Amino acid sequence: MRTGLRSLFQRALKKAPPVDAVECGMARQWIKRRLLAVYPNLRNQPQALDAAYEELDLEPRRGKEDGDPYAYFVVKGPE
Repeated sequence: MRTGLRSLFQRALKKAPPVDAVECGMARQWIKRRLLAVYPNLRNQPQALDAAYEELDLEPRRGKEDGDPYAYFVVKGPE
């Protein structure tokens, strides 16, 4: 119980840093490379590649639990 209370206080006092613009750009670049690997027909069509990336509807989020990364991205599928 004591360690649980201590970790609760540590999490409350320690806030995750905001999502950095460089990290967002690196994630965007990696995802677009993966899209090109999966869909090679998008290779010479930058507008179609951007449209496919926007259709993924990615949301940057901060990690909340211990051991979570500072930032991760959630893919929202169509509803």
